[in-house]
This record gives sequence, C-alpha cells and structure tokens, in this order.
Amino acid sequence: MADEILATPSGAILELRLNRPEKKNAITAAMYAALADALTEAANDPRIRVVTILGRDGIFSSGNDLRDFQQSPPLDTNQPVFRFLSAISNFPKILVAGVEGAAVGVGTTMLLHCDLVLAAPSAMFSMPFVDLGLVPEAASSLLLPQLIGPQRAAKHLLLGDPFDAETALRYGLVTDIVIGDLEARVRNIAEAIAAKPPEAVRITKRLIRSNQAEVQARVDEEAALFAGRLTSAEAAEAFAAFFERRAPNFG
Repeated sequence: MADEILATPSGAILELRLNRPEKKNAITAAMYAALADALTEAANDPRIRVVTILGRDGIFSSGNDLRDFQQSPPLDTNQPVFRFLSAISNFPKILVAGVEGAAVGVGTTMLLHCDLVLAAPSAMFSMPFVDLGLVPEAASSLLLPQLIGPQRAAKHLLLGDPFDAETALRYGLVTDIVIGDLEARVRNIAEAIAAKPPEAVRITKRLIRSNQAEVQARVDEEAALFAGRLTSAEAAEAFAAFFERRAPNFG
C-alpha cells in the first residue's frame, strides 16, 4: 500500500504522488491515511517548505475508490478520508498541484486547497457527488461558489458537468496550462517558492486564505453529511448502478 502513495522528499520540497495507475489513481482509505500522515508530518517538519501533488501515467485521480467506500464506508469524521481533507485544508505551507487527465470528485475538490494548480491540456475536471447519492466534500460547497459563482457551481455540483483545462483556467481553479513537461514546471515553481523567505511565504498564505475558520466549519459539516449519505438508499442504488453499468432508478 505504501507504493500507492509515493512521498519523496528532495531538499525543501516533498513530492506526493498518487501511484495506482491500474485503477486510474482511485483513492482508497489506506491511501487517504498515507496522504493525511504525509501532510501532517510535512506541516511539522521545518525542512519542508513546499509540497507538490501529482498523479501518474497521464491521470491525476478518478476520485474515491467506490468499491473500497462500499466495503468500508467512513461513517465518522475520524476516518482517513476526513483526516486528509482536514490536513489539506489546514496545511500551512505551500501546495502545488500538477494535473493531467481525469480529476474526478476529490481529484478536483482537493485543488481548491492548493495554492497553485498547473494543468496539462488533457486535464478534465468533474464532481459527480450528487449522481452517486452523495454530497460535496472538501468545503467545495463553500469554495466553489465563491470562486465561480453559485450558478456555475450548481452546474458542476448538481448536474455534474465536466469541464476542461481552459474552462478551469477561466474559472481561476487553474493557475496556468502547461504545454510540454508539466512535472518539470511544477518542480520549477516549487523550487522558486522554496527559495523565498519561508516565514514571509507562510504569513502571506495565511492572509490570502483568511477565511480558514469558515472553511474548516464547512469541511466538518460536509463530512458529517457525506458519512450519512454513504448508507442512504440513494447511494446504494447509485453505487449498484455504477458497478452494474446501468442507469440508476431513484423511483
């Protein structure tokens, strides 16, 4: 399992890589635990100034591993998925993400907590929570409307409409679209930030993200609702339809 999240320190930079390409980097509870632990350790390690988050083999993440969620639903907020969401939303240092290919569900919502997000032209974002009988997470019900407006947020959170890299750039979710070596560009930006005065960087991040108490409150509210929805009849039908490759029937 350790191989499914690769945590590679290099000087002042910690690279976190989702490394489950055979499952399109779908995230399991064990992977969430490893991510949460890595972020917590990096937050407390004075040597680390920047964390980068990458996918593998042209895919960022297909979101939650639904089979894993179905078999071991996280029914309280102490579970790994919610520990990860708390860790990333409260992370005091700089987070730089590089996105290629699919970024589904949490693959998109975690980006709302990153300070810089670089995308390849292939990046495609979607948040199909409602389609699965669930609700948004990672404070996306707060942060996405603030970023793009309530009507466009409804388009993506209620209808589940996907959007491409150009749209993400226009929305402000993506900092830049990189033609060529995305990972090299992520690394270059991380190195540039790591070379700056670290305390000034941390204070600037705190000032930029001054609504942290509100964000944490929404993370907690969504987590409780999300946990409840996992055992709902709607989620059971949506998950069954997904695995059986059929249209769901909600009566």
